Amino acid sequence: MDHDVIPAKSAKKRCAWVENMPAYYVDYHDHEWGQAVTNDVDHFELICLEGAQAGLSWNTVLQKRARYRQVFHHFDIERCANISDAYLEKLLTDPGIIRNRLKVYSVRSNAMAFLAVQAEFGSFNDYIWAHVEHKPIINRWRKMSDVPASTELSDRLSKQLKKRGFKFTGSTIIYAYLQAAGLIVDHTIDCQWHPDNR
Repeated sequence: MDHDVIPAKSAKKRCAWVENMPAYYVDYHDHEWGQAVTNDVDHFELICLEGAQAGLSWNTVLQKRARYRQVFHHFDIERCANISDAYLEKLLTDPGIIRNRLKVYSVRSNAMAFLAVQAEFGSFNDYIWAHVEHKPIINRWRKMSDVPASTELSDRLSKQLKKRGFKFTGSTIIYAYLQAAGLIVDHTIDCQWHPDNR
């Protein structure tokens, strides 16, 4: 993994949260964060990884993402829904992932809940994007301290997902997921990746 640090005074203006961060983290900001996710597997991966991040840093999760993809079958939803207890117990000894029992087991329960949403709505993508009328909410924050940790939308979605059996989907986690999946665009207005600057 590339751990070169991008200088704070890079030629490109970015959100303040990536200043002086490793190159792979900056690459995530530039090419993934806030980009519209439309594939169910990608939605599933993001929900699971955002849940794994709870109480930790996103940097920690990014460093372990490749291993998560290996051990969870590249987040194949049906395969994850059918993972055995024995396999999950074995994962609790794997230093390549976050070895929190509830978080590890949540991948299976989230996969089962995800399949139920697909059966009801045709796809998770259709279900989730309907909450923003199928177009991203573009915010125009001046600085990172203006960005909320949760909103009425994330509160509502969190309650819905929990009722559907999802785990580690509190309002703050869901807001971070909505940002990452591009349903909410929270690049600050001085960032080159804000839609107004593209």
